[in-house]
Amino acid sequence: MATLKSWTREVGPAATAGLSFAAGTFLLLRGKGWRRSAHLEEHDRRAAEHERLAQAAQRRNAALTEQHRLHFDLLCKAMGDASLAAVLNTYEEEIPPERQRQFLFANALYINALHAHRIGAMSLGELHGHLRVMCQNPIFRHYWDATRHHRASLDRSSDEAKMGRMMDRLDLELQEADTDEWWVVGEPPVE
Repeated sequence: MATLKSWTREVGPAATAGLSFAAGTFLLLRGKGWRRSAHLEEHDRRAAEHERLAQAAQRRNAALTEQHRLHFDLLCKAMGDASLAAVLNTYEEEIPPERQRQFLFANALYINALHAHRIGAMSLGELHGHLRVMCQNPIFRHYWDATRHHRASLDRSSDEAKMGRMMDRLDLELQEADTDEWWVVGEPPVE
């Protein structure tokens, strides 16, 4: 302590104040550095979580795409072979084989559009417009009506059930429309 007192007398009060200021600044900056470090750690944690979620979405989309490909392959086999198409005949009315193949194709078109929306390749508004075009075809509308009971068993919160309800509304709006300009019928859903 005697050495410190004699040293501070020799350097003077201005130097002591300067050293105190420097020490305080160092401690302050060191504290800010710690907080910055904690901030960077939080940023890194969030970035890692975002990356994990992005990878999970990519895996989900890859699985959906693989399932879609398998479904489409099965539909193609059924469209080409009436004996296989008969396995998928669960309609409540008698459907001739040629019409059933058309229904299978209509299903493939619908499921393809739904898949494109699920993986983010088509917005909900684009899907709505795509379905509006599909509804212009009487065979597709017959398919949609003949499969109404199929959709009744879906979990109401599923993507497919939500899209089915959107399609039902669109189909009804088109049937009730008082215009030949079908492309303006139906309000696109809010995303």
